Amino acid sequence: MPHINVAIAGFGLVGRTIAALLLERIPTYRDRFGMEVRLVAVCRSDRGTGDARGLSAERLETLDRESYGPDFLASFSPHVLIEAGPSNFRDGEPGLGYLEPALRRGSDVIVVSKAALWLDGPRLRKLATESGSRIKLSAAAGAALPALDLLEHSLRGCEVTKIEGIFTAATNYLLSAMASGTPYAEALESVQRAGIAERDPTNDVQGRDTAAKLLLIANFGLGLMLSPEAISVSGLETATPATMAQWREQGRTPRLTARLENDAGSWRARVGVEALPPDDPLSRVAGKDKAVRITSREMGEITAIGCGPEPMATAAAALKDLEALLAHRRA
Repeated sequence: MPHINVAIAGFGLVGRTIAALLLERIPTYRDRFGMEVRLVAVCRSDRGTGDARGLSAERLETLDRESYGPDFLASFSPHVLIEAGPSNFRDGEPGLGYLEPALRRGSDVIVVSKAALWLDGPRLRKLATESGSRIKLSAAAGAALPALDLLEHSLRGCEVTKIEGIFTAATNYLLSAMASGTPYAEALESVQRAGIAERDPTNDVQGRDTAAKLLLIANFGLGLMLSPEAISVSGLETATPATMAQWREQGRTPRLTARLENDAGSWRARVGVEALPPDDPLSRVAGKDKAVRITSREMGEITAIGCGPEPMATAAAALKDLEALLAHRRA
């Protein structure tokens, strides 16, 4: 039976959840694809562990301070690298340092963090094309939200004219609370306490997280070449108490939305808070739910709404990509 070696870079809460779920599903992969999937190495920024025969759940409890970094993972010759480190929008590290050499080696990669693809996606796509690697990024582009699936499968062959969505659970939860009169500081404390927002929510509330997901969906779902500078981005700073009160009086619902539209052959992208009318389905996407609405010339509007418990939803999205890669290798 052919074997597939998998390595995980980034072993925080999400990485650990991916590892646990992967080990649980190994018998399923064996039965479904006729392949022996082995988790051969994991690492975080300062430690890790590996075993060419495959790691057990017990081995994952003790990490070695001498075992980490791209060269360490490469020594186990992974067929698939899952990159699940933090998203650093300044320089794309540490994710970029793992993804680039993996693609040069010809490994397939599953990307969970967004920063490397946000900053350097076109070059990484080129590397993948040259080496024959595949880049999968469901977890980075919405996790439980099937935006890429709709574009790659349900709307295959269609002419997409517009993509709209609510892509960040934390900001949607915040705006839902603020719309009911909860002060921003109180709402933020609540969303952080619930584990929906990061301790540093800057990327969420400034719109950068939403913009990154929009860019990944555009570039990897539609094959565009948008740069970060091509997206007009604003965040929750526009949702002042006075503005929120005015929107309540008008019966409108504030949502941080992402929009990508084809205007006479030119794509325009923006992210910002909008006051949506009550007849817009996106206005009814409340709490920590996310949504995407895709309009095509042939099929009209298709809307998907969903959420899932984190970090399980993100882990499951990453392993959905793994199953797609296994199916491709079997074919």
